[in-house]
Amino acid sequence: MIRPMTAGSAPILLLSMPQMADPNFARTVVLLCDYTEDGAFGLVVNRPMSEPAWKLVRTQPPVRVDPDVRLWIGGPVDPQRTWVLMSDAHGPDDEQREVCPGVVLSVSHDLTLQLLQAPPSPRARLLVGYAGWAPGQLDKEIAASAWLTMDVDPRLIFGVPPEQMWETAIRRLGADPSALQTSFGVH
Repeated sequence: MIRPMTAGSAPILLLSMPQMADPNFARTVVLLCDYTEDGAFGLVVNRPMSEPAWKLVRTQPPVRVDPDVRLWIGGPVDPQRTWVLMSDAHGPDDEQREVCPGVVLSVSHDLTLQLLQAPPSPRARLLVGYAGWAPGQLDKEIAASAWLTMDVDPRLIFGVPPEQMWETAIRRLGADPSALQTSFGVH
């Protein structure tokens, strides 16, 4: 369902159109967490990194990172920043918030360290970076047919393999991804 964006529209999922030219967002599903007159903030939820976390992460003090843990690309902005996206609340309330039922966002450093050291869970992921839009920017992209929107479904985020999530989401809207086109092309 395509709906107009207004302050308070978040949370929703943004699904990039097949012709999205920006490689940061091609075939992505973005959890739009905040949408205000000051801009928009979201996290790409279907881009695991190919390298294991232990090759990329350096912590102080050093911790032993589980060899199977992967980081996820949350977006191109501030790639040194880490976020924890999970299905349940864990840790102090001042370091997390419920984005919507079944989706919790945390900035807890302690939780990040715990997740790095534990075997990976399908109900939690560590994201680096985020997707951000200046005031009016996302509105222009949606008007240019760069994004489809849909309600957040935690089962899609945490239950569908990342390489299938984009197509699964588009099909849930009743569309065939190969039949979608943009009218202007977005860069």
